[in-house]
Amino acid sequence: MQTRNKFFDDMSQLMTNAMGVAQGAKTEAETAMKGFVDRWMADRDFVTREEFDAVRAMAQKAREENEALSARIAALESKAKKS
Repeated sequence: MQTRNKFFDDMSQLMTNAMGVAQGAKTEAETAMKGFVDRWMADRDFVTREEFDAVRAMAQKAREENEALSARIAALESKAKKS
């Protein structure tokens, strides 16, 4: 029969505990870093992707309306010159 060696049992338990502590430290560091980045970005007044896309769509619509109005004005001016 094989007997258990207390030294190896203690080392195994120590390593298991150390891994648990390391995992906890990793989780805590990730949480702290995420909080830091969130605060940093909030201070910079960045916009969300949804806000950016909404403003972009509004600008595109305004550009198209401007082009349509320019064409209409050109047509009216042309018509006025012929009269």
